[in-house]
Amino acid sequence: MRKYEIMFIVRPDLEEKAVKDTVKKLEKVLTDNKAVITLSKELGSKEFAYEIKGFKSGFYFLYNVDSNSDKAIKEFDRIASIDETIVRHLVLNIEK
Repeated sequence: MRKYEIMFIVRPDLEEKAVKDTVKKLEKVLTDNKAVITLSKELGSKEFAYEIKGFKSGFYFLYNVDSNSDKAIKEFDRIASIDETIVRHLVLNIEK
């Protein structure tokens, strides 16, 4: 079982419902590909050190995920890259 840490930032100009819909969509991508979300944290709105895609802040989310294959992670990365509501995302393999 591989362990991953995923952080993504959602645009700050979205309504609360749109933010929740984006988060649910990304969670569904992981769970549909047989990944297990072991930790889910909403870190709130934070200011950026520099402007990213025209935004100065965003809503941060942190996930720890266990997966037997990298299919779920690759699909998450693909969806997060093309989703216009995601400002930035990062996936780390945290195995020791």
